[in-house]
Amino acid sequence: MSENAGTGLLTPPPLEAGTLRIVALGGLGEIGRNMAVFEIDGKLLIVDCGVLFPEETQPGVDLILPDFSYIEDRLDDVVGVVLTHGHEDHIGAVPYLLRLKNDIPLIGSQLTLALVEAKLQEHRIKPFSLTVTEGQIEQLGPFECEFVAVNHSIPDALAVFIRTEAGTVLHTGDFKMDQLPLDGRITDLRAFARLGEEGVDLFMADSTNADVPGFTTAEREIGPVLQELFGKVDKRIIVASFSSHIHRVQQVLDAAAAHNRFVCFVGRSMVRNMAIAEKLGYLHVPEGILVDLKNVDDLPDNKVVLMSTGSQGEPMAALSRMANGDHRIRIGKGDTVILASSLIPGNENAVFRVINGLMRLGADVVHKGNAKIHVSGHAAAGELLYCYNILQPKNAMPVHGETRHLIANGRLAAATGVPEQNIILADDGTVVDLREGKARVVGEVECGFVYVDGSSVGAITDTDLKDRRILSEEGFISIISVVNRSTGTIVSGPEIHARGFAEGDAVFDEIIPKISAALEEAVRSNTDHTTYQLQQVVRRVVGTWVNRRLRRRPMIVPVVVEA
Repeated sequence: MSENAGTGLLTPPPLEAGTLRIVALGGLGEIGRNMAVFEIDGKLLIVDCGVLFPEETQPGVDLILPDFSYIEDRLDDVVGVVLTHGHEDHIGAVPYLLRLKNDIPLIGSQLTLALVEAKLQEHRIKPFSLTVTEGQIEQLGPFECEFVAVNHSIPDALAVFIRTEAGTVLHTGDFKMDQLPLDGRITDLRAFARLGEEGVDLFMADSTNADVPGFTTAEREIGPVLQELFGKVDKRIIVASFSSHIHRVQQVLDAAAAHNRFVCFVGRSMVRNMAIAEKLGYLHVPEGILVDLKNVDDLPDNKVVLMSTGSQGEPMAALSRMANGDHRIRIGKGDTVILASSLIPGNENAVFRVINGLMRLGADVVHKGNAKIHVSGHAAAGELLYCYNILQPKNAMPVHGETRHLIANGRLAAATGVPEQNIILADDGTVVDLREGKARVVGEVECGFVYVDGSSVGAITDTDLKDRRILSEEGFISIISVVNRSTGTIVSGPEIHARGFAEGDAVFDEIIPKISAALEEAVRSNTDHTTYQLQQVVRRVVGTWVNRRLRRRPMIVPVVVEA
């Protein structure tokens, strides 16, 4: 397999005429911020534009975006953004892209575009959108795009088959091959077979479950489990899931109706998305079953089901706030909380913290580890093998997954006969050129994380995050000194203020004479020292002492003032 590992590659050469260039700006080596850019004849086509959710090592960050710098000065060349489905890791960054140019066309299914347009409305952006369905073909500049129905954990998902003069590409988006889906819409393997007969030069397949043997469990197997759980509980039931998992919400509504319970949607995104799904006919709500949050307290506990956000332990989501006791819904003894979702890698600690908090309040917590209340939305190894055998692609470039998932997907491709030299295991920013049926890595472009922090986008750097981690883990020391440069003496201080240390302030008395001596020596030896250079003298003395004496590496902020 062709592995680039993202190291030592050169800047790609200019794109030759008749060659298709593919650059993933996210989604490779990570679960999230999926975005791929296709270029031919001076025009660009984007497939998906999603966000990545931050980990604990990225404190204060709200979202992580793809790095748009590769295309930022070429937005006039973008013929459209194809959105495969409505999950945040595929559509969440669209508002930030359209802030740069708000008339870039969006192409997707009815539900996908409805979810995107609701998000854009909050950003006061009115997009130009084109609704497509499976089997439809659209010419977008030099790209002919045919849309194929695929099954996923959200309705209306689409794969896209891209025809160009340089060759063809099938991008699956997220998919699985549930043979008995709740909405009856299966992955269209007949279309896959037809495209395989036409010829697939490059297959870009979802890798999330490539290392899971066999086949993904059918979604309809969750319904009986929920029905059984609902029948055993005689107090409130709180179900947490992704706010876009319409199939799971439908099963909760059906179980609640069967046990004469009312359902309340909790969490802004849950309320918004389910209203859209019901309006468009993707969610069927039994008459009279929904109640408003403000009326929940008027109902008996055994008549209540709360359908909530926060299944990934997000700090500000409804379920986390319930676990922390700062939500209007107060969790009590006998309540049952059902986490009807998988664990996204990196969220484990946050989810376990929520589970512990809920159990501390007396709730019974049901999750994937102790009950069959979630199935994946991604194809397992057996399903991917079927696809490779049906399509018989000339080249394969696994997408959507961590490194282990991409490698597993590549091995499946090799097992079905794709030549190893034609299997590309790429990183974000890897540049792949397709020409005359051959895909090859030709370089890489800069592709970093872009952090959304409150109202700022891209202003926070990895250095800032390192400072935040130091503040949270190692503490903070400020040292204020006033010097007289003409006499070379310390007029006031050094005065030390420390936070985040178990030791009392008296422990720093030992270092004060050393700071004074070092400052006086620096001033006397060189009267041209700048204030910044004097501050660095203080920083070195304090840093060395704290490291040796207290075994800590705190943030040190020296302040030197001239009298």
